[in-house]
Amino acid sequence: MKRTTKSDANAAAVAATACCPPANQKQDLRPVEGPKADAELALLAKAVGHPARVQILRLLLRRQTCVCGDIVDELPLAQSTVSQHLKVLKDAGLIRGEIDGPRVCYCVEPRTLRRLRALMGGL
Repeated sequence: MKRTTKSDANAAAVAATACCPPANQKQDLRPVEGPKADAELALLAKAVGHPARVQILRLLLRRQTCVCGDIVDELPLAQSTVSQHLKVLKDAGLIRGEIDGPRVCYCVEPRTLRRLRALMGGL
């Protein structure tokens, strides 16, 4: 069993901060109706239109920190399938991924998630 040292904990905290900087709390004043909003909602809805991607978002939200490599362990899917789902979520702007050595660490993009909630509330 490996002992966690203070430097290990500090390195993990720095990595989490680098991947997931503080959320942008600036209010989003873009309209929730109209052609641009409809296209944006369609894009985001398509990104969350698969149960595995919803599970990934929930996992990242529960952790509230960067997740590196643990996502595959949490889902009954192959690594390549999880990677494809992560790509869809990242392309839609719902998550962000930062390279950390040989792996990528992921976290939720809170501003985009708030935007999705606003667009859904505008239906």
